[in-house]
Amino acid sequence: MADVGVFSWSLLAFQPPGWGGVLLAGFAQTVQIAIGGYLLGLILGLGGAIGKLYGGPVARDLLEVYTTLVRAVPELVLMLILFYGGTDVLNKLSALAGYGSINVNGLAAGIFVIGVVLGAYATEIMRAAIQAVHFGQIEAARAYGMSPGLIIRRITLPAMLPHAIPGLSNLWLTAIKSTSLLAVVGFTELMLVTRQAAGATKAYMLFFLAAGVLYMLITHVSNFLIGLLERHYSRGIVGAAK
Repeated sequence: MADVGVFSWSLLAFQPPGWGGVLLAGFAQTVQIAIGGYLLGLILGLGGAIGKLYGGPVARDLLEVYTTLVRAVPELVLMLILFYGGTDVLNKLSALAGYGSINVNGLAAGIFVIGVVLGAYATEIMRAAIQAVHFGQIEAARAYGMSPGLIIRRITLPAMLPHAIPGLSNLWLTAIKSTSLLAVVGFTELMLVTRQAAGATKAYMLFFLAAGVLYMLITHVSNFLIGLLERHYSRGIVGAAK
């Protein structure tokens, strides 16, 4: 890659001394964490929404504390608490059980931290989407003798999707950007390797612009796929996206 203009483009080559391969490896880690954390967040969010709407008083109170805490405390602080505090708790529990210290896998820890944070927001998004389902549909399902579980699976979840997709789409974009905060705890993802490459070569503008382009790339691809998904699940709804 020839160096033209103010940037040394050869630094982005895939072979050493270029850092292109390292950046792409960090980008792949970022995508893995975002997908894993997002899926975990969806699972926690769905369980949280159902618990808040149909659970008992204790479950509702606990979930209220969870969603309030996560939304009130800055994301970076939560990540530091979950990453360092969670590891410390695991090691103490392991010591009490007579085992040695536990080496927490970085990828699993990143997914867990992102998932727990996103789960609180997903809980509120799904709760609102479930409440947007017309009560007549639920009544009709009960009239047919459907069990509560079958109503949730066959009626509530499909009917809530058009209402939930916009909020969950924003949550996915948040998941991608939140991965950059994991650089603070030393986890290898795109932002950390970008800082390393920029620090080693002093080409700060080049590498941070390259990282920005990669984030924009996945955002644009996500927006395209989200648009397709939204149109698919909004069929038959008046005023829906076409």
